[in-house]
Amino acid sequence: MARPRSFREFSMTTAIRRLVLDVLKPHVPTILELAEALSKLGGITGVNLSLSEVDQQTETIKITIKGDKIDYLAVESVIEDFGGVIHSIDEVVAGKEIVEEVETAQDR
Repeated sequence: MARPRSFREFSMTTAIRRLVLDVLKPHVPTILELAEALSKLGGITGVNLSLSEVDQQTETIKITIKGDKIDYLAVESVIEDFGGVIHSIDEVVAGKEIVEEVETAQDR
């Protein structure tokens, strides 16, 4: 049985094509500035940041990133540089093409 790989190993050897992250960050810098910084990373073709909750000093955002070979560690580093923390990785799409989730009877 193969040993589990770390996310570092996974992101270096696998073509991550889409990431959906739940992130907590301070109000400043803004999501505009964070979106710009993320969009400048290599392998990323687009980003979408959606504000989902606002507290007195922080905001929770959903970050969707699409690309050809997304470097998770670079994404994590930018988020941390902006004072944010990744609460969860909600979706990962990897491989030669993007496979969309299919609704099944159990989902209804």
